[in-house]
Amino acid sequence: MSVKRRLSRVMAAAGVTLVLAVGAGAYVVSDAPGVAHAAGTGPCDIYATGGTPCVAAHSTTRALYGAYNGPLYQVRRSSDNTTRDIGVLSAGGYANAATQDTFCANTTCAITIIYDQSGRNNRLTQAPPGYWPGPGPGGWDNLADAKAAPITVGGQKAYGVYIAPGTGYRNNNTNGVATGDQPEGIYAVVDGTHYNQWCCFDYGNAQTDGQADAPAIMETVYFGANKQWGYGTGAGPWIMADLEWGLFSGVNAGYNDIAPINHRFVTAMVKGESNHWAIRGGNGQSGALTTYFDGRRPNGYHPMKKEGAILLGIGGDNSTSGRGTFYEGVLTSGYPTAATENAVQANINAAGYATAAGGNPQQNVQLVGGQSGRCIDVPNATTTNGTQVQLWDCLGNTAQRWTYTANKQLQVLGNKCLDASGAGTTNGTQAIIWDCNGQTNQQWNLNANGTITGVQSGLCLDASAYGTANGTKIHLWACHGGTNQQWSTRT
Repeated sequence: MSVKRRLSRVMAAAGVTLVLAVGAGAYVVSDAPGVAHAAGTGPCDIYATGGTPCVAAHSTTRALYGAYNGPLYQVRRSSDNTTRDIGVLSAGGYANAATQDTFCANTTCAITIIYDQSGRNNRLTQAPPGYWPGPGPGGWDNLADAKAAPITVGGQKAYGVYIAPGTGYRNNNTNGVATGDQPEGIYAVVDGTHYNQWCCFDYGNAQTDGQADAPAIMETVYFGANKQWGYGTGAGPWIMADLEWGLFSGVNAGYNDIAPINHRFVTAMVKGESNHWAIRGGNGQSGALTTYFDGRRPNGYHPMKKEGAILLGIGGDNSTSGRGTFYEGVLTSGYPTAATENAVQANINAAGYATAAGGNPQQNVQLVGGQSGRCIDVPNATTTNGTQVQLWDCLGNTAQRWTYTANKQLQVLGNKCLDASGAGTTNGTQAIIWDCNGQTNQQWNLNANGTITGVQSGLCLDASAYGTANGTKIHLWACHGGTNQQWSTRT
């Protein structure tokens, strides 16, 4: 089991302005209220004004300070193993995705570094082995596919950090991150439709040795539908805290009455101080934050014993079975006020996260039948393995939203994949949902002629008996060019 993290604390003296040089650019950070930033205001400017400055600031999509003009992340291409820093279009602006597109054209690229914009060099790199080894050489974790999570932000193309199981980032030697019972705040903007029920898609403060050797040694944001430790109402996903030796959705071990949240872009927040902590969250595109929990620490978690490492995509002991997509996030020194967090949420909303106009046309889309005009649908939005998919009126809900991954999976409801039942390769094999497992019966080719074919079987997704009515079952059949085997994507 792995669920841990520990945060940072860096409190500059009130009214003192620090000039920090990072990468190619210098920028100004201040704790003093009312300091002007040439390129506007970012989340970390808001936190600083609130007296809880960022001690780590990570994003592959935009600058988190109004004057930041350094690199956001680094990619390495497989064709020659050379690297390239990806910066911003202008100070305080959005990622220069065109640099990545040019550098990574006709080859694959991995994200090797996620730079820290705070000036403290709390960058994230490939996670080393912990109690659980990663799948890479020597037990290290995999690096994220740099092309796997395209979106737009502020109308500009950008890329998130796509965490497939086995992928993870970590820094065990940080500067200024909270330790012990020191207060801190954390937020992350994540993909609310890309998750699973396993441990642990975390971002935040963790132990430095990769071992789950005590409770209360980490404090992170967790996003997913795990029910092994903490959980809330419904089927999830939930925003929870990984405190080590448990995921927590409130003061109780196990169930607490918190609602699930599954917007396309989710703002997820966890913050803690002495015997007090809170969970907040909201829609990363619009609207206010919801407070899901605000109260005392669970039994055995006061005082906290945080150790100050930072991780992304994994548990504190390097559990690598979680999945998710990360766009931006920070750790602060001090316990942010609700007013400060509300202002940060407004800033995130104003950033303009979106999937359209340059985002991946195969992410979070409906699959529409060429003959029927109806969508491939998971009946009643069930997550029960083995449920056969069907045609249904296109409603745009999560049971009809599919993401085509770099591994050729068609994911739905966060943690389920379209699957050829029983690894079948004969006409009539049911198209079902099942826990994503990476097998070839869960891999699909989306073809230029509108067909969707199984990598294992070569058969086409087919609306049974040329049916067009609600409830028509979807199965596999030999490809014949009929309109009941043609599908288009709709955002």
